[in-house]
Amino acid sequence: MSGDTEIRPVEAPQPRFALRAITIVGIALSLFQLYAAGLQPLGLFFQRPIHLGFILVLCFLIYPVFGRHRPRGPLGWAIDGALIVAGVVVGAWVPINIDIIANQIFPRDIDVWMGVLTMIVVLEGARRAVGLGMTIIGAFFIAYAFAGSRGELPFLADWMPGILNHRGYGLDRVASQMTLGAEGIYGIPLGVAATFIFVFVLFGAFLEVTGAGKFFIDLAYAATGRQRGGPAKAAVIASAGMGSISGSAIANVVTTGAFTIPLMKKLGYRPAQAGGIEAAASTGGQIMPPLMGAGAFLMSEFTRTPYVDIVLVSIFPAILYFGAVYLLVHIAAVKQGMTGMSAEELPSVRSVLAEGWHFLLPLVALTWFLVAGYSPMRVGFYAIVSVVAAASAKALWTFFASQPTLGGFVALCKRGLDLTLQALELGARNAVAVSMACAVAGIIVGVVGLTGLGLKFSAMMIAFSGGNLVLALILVLIASLILGMGLPVTAAYIVLIILVGPALTEEFGIPILIAHLVVFWYSQDSNVTPPVALAGFAGAAIAGSKPMETSVQAWKYAKGLYLIPLFMVFNEEIILGGPLPLVIWSGVIAVIALVAFAAALEGFLWRAMPIWQRVVLVPGVIAIFWPDILVEIAGVALILAILGANWWGARGTTRAPA
Repeated sequence: MSGDTEIRPVEAPQPRFALRAITIVGIALSLFQLYAAGLQPLGLFFQRPIHLGFILVLCFLIYPVFGRHRPRGPLGWAIDGALIVAGVVVGAWVPINIDIIANQIFPRDIDVWMGVLTMIVVLEGARRAVGLGMTIIGAFFIAYAFAGSRGELPFLADWMPGILNHRGYGLDRVASQMTLGAEGIYGIPLGVAATFIFVFVLFGAFLEVTGAGKFFIDLAYAATGRQRGGPAKAAVIASAGMGSISGSAIANVVTTGAFTIPLMKKLGYRPAQAGGIEAAASTGGQIMPPLMGAGAFLMSEFTRTPYVDIVLVSIFPAILYFGAVYLLVHIAAVKQGMTGMSAEELPSVRSVLAEGWHFLLPLVALTWFLVAGYSPMRVGFYAIVSVVAAASAKALWTFFASQPTLGGFVALCKRGLDLTLQALELGARNAVAVSMACAVAGIIVGVVGLTGLGLKFSAMMIAFSGGNLVLALILVLIASLILGMGLPVTAAYIVLIILVGPALTEEFGIPILIAHLVVFWYSQDSNVTPPVALAGFAGAAIAGSKPMETSVQAWKYAKGLYLIPLFMVFNEEIILGGPLPLVIWSGVIAVIALVAFAAALEGFLWRAMPIWQRVVLVPGVIAIFWPDILVEIAGVALILAILGANWWGARGTTRAPA
């Protein structure tokens, strides 16, 4: 690793009893979630508080108060011990007192103070698991609820522009809104985290522990390794398969990038280029069905659209994104005269499938249950069962095909149990950050509902954009980038859709599902857009390149993240459907536009492009996005003419694409 990469402090080791406690609490949380998902569904005022209590305890065990690179010491353990107890109390309070809470008109003083305690521990947990940015935003919204002539902080009203002013609310009203109903911390975001998201995070953990990640990477290599720029193309395909499983672009980078980035560098890609390609491909994993990270579940709940419908309409846009990254990778390989890897360096598709075909069965089962109409939570439960069944069957087959012994069978069972417990713990660990982000998002949702901030923000957005849809979308993109500097993708999506969703749907007339897809796609850009490109930084650490240079490369390869949502807005039929000829036409011109954009960006397709051709392609791409069929036809004709000239000029040259 070069000296340009950031050197992070080494994490202080946790005491053995703390590691044991993390394991026990994590396994208990996963078993509780599996019980609720597959055996006995629980009411929201049982499921959500208990889930939050488990998550808070795990959070304070995993993330010490003074940071993970310093030992806790007596003071740290005193603080964290008190917070762990508070987490247990918070998780138990509402379920134990649900009958009293449900039948009272005004909250008791003890309920108000428990609400205050819940807000404090949630904000502190978010600071540790998600980052200071999320805590500041949550605290800002609470302060906003208190600001006003009748609020706890009336002096803050003088600091707010007229449109943002409101009456203000007292401590009892805010605490009740946050913790005694389904419109605050225990609202939709945490509800989705405590049901759909957790069970699919756990599904990903079982796949990871059983070796599915390596299977998908090997399969991608076997399929693409011999082509020009093979490892880069394998990164694109492997990231498409792994991204949904990991639920995190950064986790995707470090998982697939550990294999792909060194091979890309060996083949001839510059280190920053290799890291950027992996970051762009890994970001696409969050928009790739069937799992799509946590976003599809939240989107389904917010829009009241069946989860399977979200998955189906997202397939074509995801293919467009990965196709654009794949094409840019191919062009870069051809421009640099790269060759593929030799057959000796690669596994064969047949051998990879022979070794790991059973990993395809859980994905088939998952898809079948979704199409059959099962709830996402029940689908996730059965998907986990199918992973365990497939891995167990494969292990038993291998065992009995060799020379079975009683001792070997006992060892096999012990290993199976160890892997199961590892997966249960890993799933719980991986869910902490998302659940904490969703809990703080509940604070934001509660304040927005209490104060009417959503409508006020919509009015501001219309004023700033002057009613122009393109300017409004640019404002959404800028806001997503700013939020993404301090928030993970899921949290940025929730905050943005709460604030700008009403304006996009009610004032600009964008259908609600497309509005959510646009905001969700734009919320991914913090992974690849400088100055804060988290997936780009992770790629730089593996590639040994400069973080900012790698982020610029990631931003370049991920351009589909910005163009495809625009195409959804101006060509609604690719999401909402319509007459078949129109849907086919829109799909074809979307592909043509992305090919033209990639060629203009790289200055190369079949051969190098003169500058005038690159300049002329730009209005052609813009015309395809124009919501007028005649303008679209003119744009397609212009693009095809330029690309045809490029192909004609390349005939007979030695540098033809592989």
